[in-house]
Amino acid sequence: MHAESDHPPIYEDLVRERGDAVAEARIAAEHTQHQAAELLTGQNAGQSVWSTR
Repeated sequence: MHAESDHPPIYEDLVRERGDAVAEARIAAEHTQHQAAELLTGQNAGQSVWSTR
């Protein structure tokens, strides 16, 4: 954890209690963007469109 945070203390409490939804959404968006780029450029053509890994 950082010594000094950009988030208010309530945010840190909520993250501990419920998880970091913002970080999880960012990871999901990056994953989706990566998959879209692969599909649009034709990379991994042998894999299923529905494959998650």
